[in-house]
Amino acid sequence: MKTDRHSKIIEIVSKKCIETQEELAEALNNEGYNVTQATVSRDIRELKLSKVTVEGRQRYVAIKQDNAMLGDKFMRVLRDGFSSMDMAQNILVIKTVPGMASAVCAALDAMNWNEIVGTIAGDDTIMCAIRTVDDTIVLMEKIRKIVNN
Repeated sequence: MKTDRHSKIIEIVSKKCIETQEELAEALNNEGYNVTQATVSRDIRELKLSKVTVEGRQRYVAIKQDNAMLGDKFMRVLRDGFSSMDMAQNILVIKTVPGMASAVCAALDAMNWNEIVGTIAGDDTIMCAIRTVDDTIVLMEKIRKIVNN
């Protein structure tokens, strides 16, 4: 799935120093995505990744954009991957379709919701640390509105 791959690319370039398209293709292949350099080239263009110099080395970075198009993509990832959610005090546990937790988690993080202190993703489960119990309820309602559209 393209949105899942795009989320993985953002995750990879934010955690690793990726200098070339070939390095990014190798990293994606190591994560289980069967991609070619041509696919990676298109993904880089679509994600509008930029190369910057850090400590004398070039690397790809995702420039954060505050526009409706990216917000729509994140909401689509959340909608496509979401299965269910439940709360335990100020902990929100979100279940996703298998393999989608990382993408959904990246989408949640990108939404920059004030209620979320931090997130951890497994294969099909996300744990969100929320500021308060009341914030957990507010966040659950926000998520319901997105996934029920």
